[in-house]
Amino acid sequence: MALGLFRKKANTGAGAPEAKASAAGPVIAYHGAGRVAWTPRDAVSLTKSGFAGNPVGFRAVKLISEAAAALPLVLQSPRARFEEHPMLDLLRRPNMAQGRAELLEGLYGQLMLTGNAYLELVESEEGQPLELHVLRSDRMALIPGSDGWPVAYEYSVGGRKHRFDASGSFSPVCHLRSFHPQDDHYGLSPMQAAAQAVDVHNAASRWSKALLDNAARPSGALVYKGFDGQATLSAEQYARLQDEMLSYHQGAVNAGRPMLLEGGLDWKPMGFSPSDMEFQKTKEAAAREIAVAFGVPPMLLGLTGDATYANYQEANRAFYRLTVLPLAARVSAAIAAWLAPRYGERLELRPDLDQVPALAEERDKQWARVAAADFLSDREKRRLLGLPEDADGS
Repeated sequence: MALGLFRKKANTGAGAPEAKASAAGPVIAYHGAGRVAWTPRDAVSLTKSGFAGNPVGFRAVKLISEAAAALPLVLQSPRARFEEHPMLDLLRRPNMAQGRAELLEGLYGQLMLTGNAYLELVESEEGQPLELHVLRSDRMALIPGSDGWPVAYEYSVGGRKHRFDASGSFSPVCHLRSFHPQDDHYGLSPMQAAAQAVDVHNAASRWSKALLDNAARPSGALVYKGFDGQATLSAEQYARLQDEMLSYHQGAVNAGRPMLLEGGLDWKPMGFSPSDMEFQKTKEAAAREIAVAFGVPPMLLGLTGDATYANYQEANRAFYRLTVLPLAARVSAAIAAWLAPRYGERLELRPDLDQVPALAEERDKQWARVAAADFLSDREKRRLLGLPEDADGS
């Protein structure tokens, strides 16, 4: 939920200036959750089971969103790199309740969990950007026009809706989405791809918990062989046997207590042991599938037995190079393309690779390699390193 949507209304007394706030604010409810209708899975339930109820999914989403939100960003035009700019000021303090890291973490988290992320821009009367807010994806619906392109977005909460008009030259909502091969308007999230693995992992966890709660009640049957011509237990014997099983052989406190069987009673196991079912291996395999869907090396999630990378540093470098940086570059480029027309400039927003600790070693090598290339001009070297031209255009 966008925190900025709960801002207090400005004083409407005489002479008080008009205050701009999020347009979705009036329809926000303090409780209750909407249900998504544009995906074959319920995003709310999937988030509860795969993020709030699964440690592997939770840690994977947190790792990606926090790492991507913490990346330093650089803003530049074709001629110069800006140290100060209104867009940078907006990103540093997007609204009264959030800073840059909180806003971007929420944006990346929505994208990871639902495949879609929505950023709302609040403008002044003169059309100047004032605030940015992340809107919950499960509450947003895209309204396509006759040509298939979106003409509006509807934000619904508790039976109330607010409509964002997107038919003009500038949309107040920036819609970020992951690639989906079978949907023209909504993205496919890693959580949806990992849904089956999440179910297996959660089921294995529930089985382990049930096994602890009923550790001394193994799956099987007590068989009475009988003697002296008696083939069945009397009512008194049957009740006594039941009481002893409940009192001495059920529950975690009785785990491991040996079972003493009297004459004529024999224990026949009827179920698989944990080693036979290999629940632990199944759970670890499911955890790896979840990590693969999100693009997080299993080593970073503490999963044992992973020998894909030589060490933790290699795994961390691969995590940034293959997962975090592509995601952050795509999102920052989309935000810059969305906001640049409001400032009347051609702007590029991207992660500053020279300030990423995980890539420091390979960036040092690239700088040294480019600097030593005598056959390149200074202009070509700057372009290879992602730097703008000199201020004088040389």
